[in-house]
Amino acid sequence: MTNAAETIKADITDNNVVLFMKGTSMAPQCGFSSKVAGILNYMGVEFKDVNVLADDGIRQGIKDFSDWPTIPQLYVKGEFVGGCDIIIEMTISGEMDTLLADNDIAFNKEAAEKIREANG
Repeated sequence: MTNAAETIKADITDNNVVLFMKGTSMAPQCGFSSKVAGILNYMGVEFKDVNVLADDGIRQGIKDFSDWPTIPQLYVKGEFVGGCDIIIEMTISGEMDTLLADNDIAFNKEAAEKIREANG
C-alpha cells in the first residue's frame, strides 16, 4: 500500500462520512464539490472534507482507491457511495436519507425534504 492509500483508508475508517473534494466544505474549488458539500452541509451531516488539491498523491490515490475517475467522492461508513450526480440523484430520490439512517448518521430530515421539494 502506498502512503496515499494508507491515508485514504485511515480517513474512511476513522470518520463516518468523508468527502474527497476539490477545496474544503467552506471554500469549495469546483462546482461539483460545492454541490455535494452544500447538500451535506444543508442536511446537517457531519463529515470530514479532504481537499485533494492540497496533495497530488491523494488526488490520484482516491481515484485509484475507488476505481472512480472523478472528484468529489463520498464515503459513508467506509463504503464508496459515488460522485456528484449519484449524490444528487440519491438525495432527490430519498435514498440518501435511507443510507444515512441505516448507518446511524444524524441528518436533518426536514432539510432533505426541502431539497426534494425544490427539485421535484
